[in-house]
Amino acid sequence: MEINSFMNTDRKMKLEEVNEKVAAALEPSRSLIAGLEALDGDILILGAGGKIGPSIARLAKQALLRAGSSKRVIAVSRFSEPGLKEQLQQEGIETRAADLLDERQLQALPEAENILYLAGNKFGTTGQEAFTWAMNTYLPGRIAEKYRSSRIVVYSTGNVYPFMPSGSGGAAEDQAPEPVGEYGQSCLGRERIFQYFSSRYNTPLLIYRLNYAIDLRYGVLTEIARAIMEQRPVDLGTGHVNVIWQGDANEMALRALGHCSVPPRILNITGPETIPVRWLATELGKLLGRQPEFVNTEQPTALLSNAGAAHRLFGYPKVTLTEMVEWTAAWVREGGELLNKPTHFQERKGRF
Repeated sequence: MEINSFMNTDRKMKLEEVNEKVAAALEPSRSLIAGLEALDGDILILGAGGKIGPSIARLAKQALLRAGSSKRVIAVSRFSEPGLKEQLQQEGIETRAADLLDERQLQALPEAENILYLAGNKFGTTGQEAFTWAMNTYLPGRIAEKYRSSRIVVYSTGNVYPFMPSGSGGAAEDQAPEPVGEYGQSCLGRERIFQYFSSRYNTPLLIYRLNYAIDLRYGVLTEIARAIMEQRPVDLGTGHVNVIWQGDANEMALRALGHCSVPPRILNITGPETIPVRWLATELGKLLGRQPEFVNTEQPTALLSNAGAAHRLFGYPKVTLTEMVEWTAAWVREGGELLNKPTHFQERKGRF
């Protein structure tokens, strides 16, 4: 798939402008506000201290405030990041510090009608296979037992799919899983465990297969932009990707609470484009004023998902690919905050 250049390379955005645009893009939509207002009960986020958890907790709280609702948002995490627990509390989000693998701490958590299950392990999987399986496959059974009377959106990943031809449009939800490597295998185990307990207890679920969410501090676009700025070659081995603005992905996850079912519904969550990595690097390079260097050649397959079902349900993402590329270039060029949390989108053997 060829995407033409559409960037305005003459105008260089500043951090202040990017921050204003990002803040506007993170506002809850009217559909989200109405959807959360219509839900019964509080929202409990398990695994709220990772890359996604804090932002989805804030979005949920803002939507409920706009709705004039007194429903609680409760964030559960070990909270190893200094200051995060206090920041969330200042924003009206209740917090519970807990190790979910500790049964006593798990059982002490409050009940809630609506659960977002984000807990899991990906990075550092190699060498920690036993811990990965405990987090990704054993723990879901304990969660499903405790919250059998709730509705649950279960975060999963496109890594459960096989690599797909780059011109295929990506794996749809009816594609048979065929994960590569122990991380993807353990995530499929997570799905199967939740599916089992859903049928056993009649628990409404939605399995939310996400790849790849974009936050300016990390993500596929930021990794490519950093490589260009640091004059490192961009790996073309995995030659195509899907991306979605994390704020859009968060909104879809919260709205998904209203679409949980028995048997569980499965939804792919990503953007509508199959994007060539070479094209991304070329466009980012124009905006960064650097010529990208490349290594390896594009393979005929990549980890790609088709999110047409989610787009029919929730609408297209509101942040476009153009905006994501322009914002990312400005963010990296102007020295915005960065996190050392690589996606490993280039990995083809499932070793994370």
